[in-house]
Amino acid sequence: MHKAIIIDDERLARNELKKLLLEFPEIEVIDEASNATEGIEKIETLNPDLIFLDIQMPGKTGFDMLQELDRAPHVIFTTAYDEYALKAFEVNALDYLMKPIEPKRLADALQKLQQAEEKELANQQVFNRGLLTENDQVFVKDGERCWFVKLSEVRLFESVGNYAKVFFAGNKPLILKSLNALEERLDEKTFFRANRKHIVNLRMIEKIEPYFNGGLLLDLQGGEKVEVSRRQAVKFKEMMSL
Repeated sequence: MHKAIIIDDERLARNELKKLLLEFPEIEVIDEASNATEGIEKIETLNPDLIFLDIQMPGKTGFDMLQELDRAPHVIFTTAYDEYALKAFEVNALDYLMKPIEPKRLADALQKLQQAEEKELANQQVFNRGLLTENDQVFVKDGERCWFVKLSEVRLFESVGNYAKVFFAGNKPLILKSLNALEERLDEKTFFRANRKHIVNLRMIEKIEPYFNGGLLLDLQGGEKVEVSRRQAVKFKEMMSL
């Protein structure tokens, strides 16, 4: 059974979708919200597996809302945008349903949910209280481009004032989170605070070299070089049993 929340500013659209979902007993609609702020509140309290999310809403858009979530559930967008316009958004959502929603397309989208969950089950990790595991996806938005990024694909977080630059694949968007706030949420078995400005993914290290003053220099898979401060080098060596 999947718990779902419908987030859409049009009551008629929410009712229509609820009616269509009656055909899918594996989906239980536990709540609905009419705007992004309400949506965030309900997602954080009720922790759904799935959200049906409208993109265009008064105030904050569906994308703005996703950006504010710590951990994103599965997302199926319900929108009046046409397919062409959606190509601009590099969001790894399960699916985009065009309004008015066709039952066949809804069935296809829910099939994708099933496949995604089976994949996750294969590499399931138990959530620590509030900790993000490497299988968690975070939502990143940079201008018009948006991504869901699996934490295991992030090589490096770099501090830029109150922001952090997120390095994954060929991208380096900024997110409005400080490095200290990130460090609290990230699993230290995977992510290591190398110095004041950097948190590195230990699995993305290709080479470790000695560096000035007892520090270390890490070569990452993306070609970045990150210094481990002397104080952190002691901790790093203990962790890696060097």
